[in-house]
Amino acid sequence: MYLGIDVHKRYAQVAVMDDTGEIVEEVRVENANLDDLAQRYAGSQAVLEAISNYYHIHDTLSEYLDVTVAHPKKINQIADTDKKTDRVDAKELARMLRLNSVPESYVPTEEVREARALVRGRQTLVENRTKYANKVHGLLSDHGITEDVKPLSVEGREFLRELSIPTPWDTLLESYLELIESLTEEIQKLEETIEERAGSLKETQLLMSIPGVSYFTALTIYAEVGDISRFDRDKEVVSYVGLNPVIRESGDSRIEGSISKRG
Repeated sequence: MYLGIDVHKRYAQVAVMDDTGEIVEEVRVENANLDDLAQRYAGSQAVLEAISNYYHIHDTLSEYLDVTVAHPKKINQIADTDKKTDRVDAKELARMLRLNSVPESYVPTEEVREARALVRGRQTLVENRTKYANKVHGLLSDHGITEDVKPLSVEGREFLRELSIPTPWDTLLESYLELIESLTEEIQKLEETIEERAGSLKETQLLMSIPGVSYFTALTIYAEVGDISRFDRDKEVVSYVGLNPVIRESGDSRIEGSISKRG
């Protein structure tokens, strides 16, 4: 049997196809109950897309099924349908699985997932801190304060707390500064964990032997690339991380644009 599973936040639409291409069952299942369905079809093949919450579902189904994870962008390019409904998507996934035409997505190991969570979590905190620093700059500009103040530095925050600005902007300024300080503390805690994790992995230890590669850069490369052995050539790695140039050719014309930024 071939199970096409269109996963959503709380439920999944499942289409079960037999060896002749006939749909033998269509069902909508709560994600929490997918393991019951997997047990009924134990030993069958299944496919789901690599969406935001697929790790847990993949691991649960893999206890009973041979699970393939489909690359969302690539599968949309080759899917043989213009319709987009849960039922249609599930049946199309099952059809492509039966025909062995699913563009597969890399499923990272638990170790790689943990590294991704750490570096991406730090990046989120840094972006949030930058957002509040920009709010401070905007507040100062609105009040005609032109000094080059760095709210991310201790000295900058001390200077800002000495400023005299009217209510309610003084309250807002203090709130922004407290948030920046809180986020800075959390970033520092994460960086300690990231440094410890980078020092414990042979892959990141090797990367850190390269001049200029820090523990954070090393763990980021490891987290985002994963198992390097899945690439046959260095150009494949460059393309995977989106550093390859966009090339457009027509006749004798060849134009190399900016990097693709697409994995």
